[in-house]
Amino acid sequence: MSTEQLIHSRSTALFVPQLVYFEPDAMLYPKGKRILEWAQSQDLPIHMTTSHNRITNLPGETDLEKYRISKRTLVVGIRKTLKFDTSKPSAEYAIPIATGCMGHCHYCYLQTTLGNKPYVRAYVNTDDILKAAKDYIEERAPEMTRFEAACTSDPVGLEHITGSLKEYIEFMGKEPLGRLRFVTKYHHVDPLLDANHNKHTRFRFSVNSDYVIKNFEPGTSRFHERIEAAGKVARAGYPLGFIIAPIIWYEGWEQGYEELIVKLHNTLPKEALEDLTFELIQHRFTKTAKNIIERRYPKSKLEMDEAKRKYKWGRYGRGKYVYPDEQAAALREFITEHIFDKFPAAKIEYFT
Repeated sequence: MSTEQLIHSRSTALFVPQLVYFEPDAMLYPKGKRILEWAQSQDLPIHMTTSHNRITNLPGETDLEKYRISKRTLVVGIRKTLKFDTSKPSAEYAIPIATGCMGHCHYCYLQTTLGNKPYVRAYVNTDDILKAAKDYIEERAPEMTRFEAACTSDPVGLEHITGSLKEYIEFMGKEPLGRLRFVTKYHHVDPLLDANHNKHTRFRFSVNSDYVIKNFEPGTSRFHERIEAAGKVARAGYPLGFIIAPIIWYEGWEQGYEELIVKLHNTLPKEALEDLTFELIQHRFTKTAKNIIERRYPKSKLEMDEAKRKYKWGRYGRGKYVYPDEQAAALREFITEHIFDKFPAAKIEYFT
């Protein structure tokens, strides 16, 4: 079985790391001790490290092998920086919960932002993080403050290990001016269904056409699993949303995205339609990301030809390659029209 086939075969299983590292301060927190007990119960190799930055001896003969193993390495520590980044357009702030993802999505921006350290880091000082969130809420009062919990990870994929996402949901459920948002490609939502969310958390699923999921999203839950999980979430009373991202231009894209929206329409329960949102994000890449992706997924079919793209300047003088205006407009109009045809009461929050 090839590495890629192996990743796909694990797509529906709960994440179990191959290696676990603990920073010493993690043992000062109850969550750190609970994760240690869990790792011991799984008979996993456990190591101590003074800092995640000092993890340099991961096994593997080649850089690609080390990368694969790194993606299956869990580092348990504390979040020292409690200043939250902004998270436009989805929220005012990104709330830290974890960094790194066990998925292998070829296009993911974490390929660049995590650089040579793509392991999964779980933070155990969640009380400190939530206290900082409370301060941000109070600073902005009486305005509503939204927090995005999935900017640097997929917290649903780690929930069976950390339990942190349920803590965040229930914290925000008690905050009149606080709201939580996160997105996932995983279907392991059962631990979150009985959370006291008070409708203050929007539970979003990342979805895409069969072509994109099949070719570019190994290591994630299958489409039908995500939609079944979305139904559970809607019946549990959460406001529901879908992020269609990245929207990719390929031969047959019109049929692929039309089928996606039809499947959603035919599968979702009526509870999902009460407060439904969509976010649309076209595929983009940087030169740095392209170089990293081509090294890590050398057989990827992901199109990253700068000559076919438009260069769009971003923050801090750095830019990215997006689709030319004509193609972007065609993608936006086609998908928007089909969403409103099948979900006339839904809200499309943005296309970017």
